[in-house]
Amino acid sequence: MMHTATLAKELDENKVTPGVLGFLVFAALAVGVWVLMKSLNRHMGRVNFEEAPAERPDAAVPGTKKV
Repeated sequence: MMHTATLAKELDENKVTPGVLGFLVFAALAVGVWVLMKSLNRHMGRVNFEEAPAERPDAAVPGTKKV
């Protein structure tokens, strides 16, 4: 018990770092974002942005007569 108490006293609270686990979590998030961006680019490439021709308001409706 005395040994762990001395190790705790040697630990400087201002120098604590995330360590290997923090790096692995950050790297996993970065890889996940990269995969999502590649998927987004692939899906956006498949989208057809061609707009339908706009209808003119003065165009006659088929089946009706002008008076």
